[in-house]
Amino acid sequence: MSYDVVIIGSGPGGYSAAVRAGQYGLKTAIVEKNPRLGGTCLLVGCIPTKALLHAADVWEHFKHPEADGIYCENARLDFSKVIDRKNQIVAKHSKGVEFLMRKNKVDLVKGSATLKGNGKVEVRSEQGVQTLETKNVILATGSEARMLPGLQPDPDCILTNVEILDLRQAPGSLAIIGAGAVGVEFASMFHRFGSKVTLLEMLPRIVPFEDEEISKELERVFKKQGIRVEAGARVEDVQRTGAGAQLTFTTATGKKEELSAEKVLVGIGRSPNTANIGLENTRVELDRGYVKVDEYQRTAEPGVYAIGDAVAGTPQLAHVAAREGLVAVAHIAGKPVRPVNKNQIPSCTYTDPGIGSVGLTEAQARAQGYQVKIGKFPFIPNSMATILGRHDGFVKVVSDERYGEILGVHIIGPSAHELIGEAVAAMAAEATVETMMSTIHAHPTLYETVGEAFNAVYGLAINA
Repeated sequence: MSYDVVIIGSGPGGYSAAVRAGQYGLKTAIVEKNPRLGGTCLLVGCIPTKALLHAADVWEHFKHPEADGIYCENARLDFSKVIDRKNQIVAKHSKGVEFLMRKNKVDLVKGSATLKGNGKVEVRSEQGVQTLETKNVILATGSEARMLPGLQPDPDCILTNVEILDLRQAPGSLAIIGAGAVGVEFASMFHRFGSKVTLLEMLPRIVPFEDEEISKELERVFKKQGIRVEAGARVEDVQRTGAGAQLTFTTATGKKEELSAEKVLVGIGRSPNTANIGLENTRVELDRGYVKVDEYQRTAEPGVYAIGDAVAGTPQLAHVAAREGLVAVAHIAGKPVRPVNKNQIPSCTYTDPGIGSVGLTEAQARAQGYQVKIGKFPFIPNSMATILGRHDGFVKVVSDERYGEILGVHIIGPSAHELIGEAVAAMAAEATVETMMSTIHAHPTLYETVGEAFNAVYGLAINA
């Protein structure tokens, strides 16, 4: 069978590329070795995690509803049913991806793909081996969780994002190694489900890629909630015990400690899935295992593109993979397209309080030589935040003093993952701080705080 494009991997990047290729009239196949479509994001990442975080939010409201005049006697959490609902959501949307393939006339080929060079892709499955011929290939092979040296994941004790999603009860105690997005989300989630959580991060601060003030605020709130946070901590040993595991780590002050926990979650990052896919048969270049691409997602091998988590220099985010897939397909089809602007990629972390950010942090902006002007406004005066009982956090605008250019926006607080959308659109439209100051924000809303932060750049916030 001959195709215009063969896509390897059905995560958000792969299936988005497949849909767009079908819309452009390209003869397209998508290869997937997993029994279900959707990739890490849908099956064991973004979607199931957010389903559990939503349940944690609901449970938190049931535990403390008195301020709203609601009293729930004998409220209880059936964690097993929480997992069942998560599984139902995943199954529904995986079937939705299958429907999109049929709707857009994309051939689904089940099996493991290997590049053979010269436009040939070999696919192995239980049914045998077949070879697809194609003019173009898009690598959308994604990534997998990194593990500490000497450890292997198991569902009884040592967990990654995969195993932890299938627990049938919240552990009594949970130690989390790594305080990036994965670590802090599970910390926030399981703390609310009743686990005693300890969060260990080797770097000097948690969520280390966020603006420094965001990191400080999340750590402050986590500690206030009862989550133990140890930044600057180096884990030296993890041993299984009869009741779980025992960790040995050194704190930021140099003190050596031992910690017992029923479960251990390892959230220290992800590795690209670029081994055993036949790259040695091509001129594709790698950087520490990641595929090097140009602005149109082209590799050094003619006709081979790469998108998503396996790409060098790409934030490992589902929406980035999806956008890169659309860029690659448009280039293949000869359509006009804007390459991904890495300074306009939103990042969202679904903790309580949540985080949404885009663009440069204050430190990055200063390091790049900008004359920085900051606007910062808290959620405390916001009426909707009071109604929701969610006052922690703030909105921070990083701008260029000379021209009023918006360099970055960083939010920690209620619905931060939704509020950041206004800032992303503003930056994409090249709006200035002055433009956003004159933009009318509906009342009462949480996003009024975003408007106040833009006004705060010039000391003109109303509710300060």
